[in-house]
Amino acid sequence: MSQSSLSSEAAATRFLPPVQMLAGLGLAVAGVIAFSLRPVIIKLAYRYNVDPVTLIMLRMVFALPFFLAMALWSGVKKGERAPIAGRDLALTVALGITGYYAASFCDFLGLRYVSAGMGRLLLFLYPTIVVVLSALFLGKRIGLREVVALVVSYAGVALVVWSEVGTGHPDFMTGAGLVFMGAFLYSIYLVGSSRVVQRIGSMRFTAYAMTAACLCCILQFLLLRPLSALDLPPAVFGLSVVMAVVCTVLPVLMTAEALRRVGPNLVALSGAIGPVAAAVFGYLVLAEPMGWLQLAGAALTVAGVMIISLWRTT
Repeated sequence: MSQSSLSSEAAATRFLPPVQMLAGLGLAVAGVIAFSLRPVIIKLAYRYNVDPVTLIMLRMVFALPFFLAMALWSGVKKGERAPIAGRDLALTVALGITGYYAASFCDFLGLRYVSAGMGRLLLFLYPTIVVVLSALFLGKRIGLREVVALVVSYAGVALVVWSEVGTGHPDFMTGAGLVFMGAFLYSIYLVGSSRVVQRIGSMRFTAYAMTAACLCCILQFLLLRPLSALDLPPAVFGLSVVMAVVCTVLPVLMTAEALRRVGPNLVALSGAIGPVAAAVFGYLVLAEPMGWLQLAGAALTVAGVMIISLWRTT
């Protein structure tokens, strides 16, 4: 974006009414914190010996009614009433399956072997992957600033990984690879969705993509597990409801409203809280270690991602 556009956006943000600014920032921060709770909730549920296939299905079953309601609402919302072209509908479904079903399943699998903080940190790398994918498939140039950001981000991840290798789960590297694969698949979703959203609207796109992902998770369970797999402690169902509502639906809605109120720059800045919040929750709730090496690595990763995120939203 040009310097004049950057200046005008900064000026617009600066002159926002204080109440609107605080409300927007509050929604953005609340959305990030709510999403950061997800790996902690997943690891709490694993203590009851529930498998990933069943757990992700429960999450999506409880989230599905909300996304169906969003789909119905978007169908009558002004500006989004036109029927979706078959190609756009197919692409939306495919991206939802890739970015929410497959990516989430990799995340759920990986969190069996890595800490909640580590899982959130690896997932937080998705803006850096988006930059690389955009350069490869959309022809967008990677400059010195982006190269520096990539080096800083992955140096931070390497530091955290090095601090945990040999001290965590024996399959730690497998888990880290799965979570990173989830970040990669989510990045494909973001790159692929950029033009579809412009044609069909953000709410309708999100609702349809998430509905497709929910149905895939439910179908996967029905194909791979007997119904007796649902013979679980009540705590698992309670945690699944929290994961669906607090860690899935609410962050989507709060982030969308924050973007409307304060714009992408401030929302991107609030995202830096995510890995830190997940590490703190993991330390307080799960008694996961949080030493100086982990904190230093997280700081480097957050710094690198913020450089890219702010560049991409200006």
